[in-house]
Amino acid sequence: MACGGGFPPPSDRLATAEAGARSARELGADKEPKAALHLRLAQEQIDQAKKLMSDGDNKRADLVLQRAGSDAELSVMLAKEHNANAEAQKAKERVNAIKSGK
Repeated sequence: MACGGGFPPPSDRLATAEAGARSARELGADKEPKAALHLRLAQEQIDQAKKLMSDGDNKRADLVLQRAGSDAELSVMLAKEHNANAEAQKAKERVNAIKSGK
């Protein structure tokens, strides 16, 4: 018998975790190793939670989705940091090119 029988399906938390993972992918999380790791963890947890929900174990699914949401959010932040660093490097290169008269 599955535990969490009276616990409602964590549909909102699932949608939030999936949206976070989608955002991370759109930001290019796969191009930065740490972001890619957390994105993979989030996706694995989302898949696990869906199985738990289909088995009626909504309480455990909710807990797994909390972790998935955190991993997805971290992946987004790491991807944003990677993108910002890349833009900063490009700006430095432009400044150096201007200074050297190129």
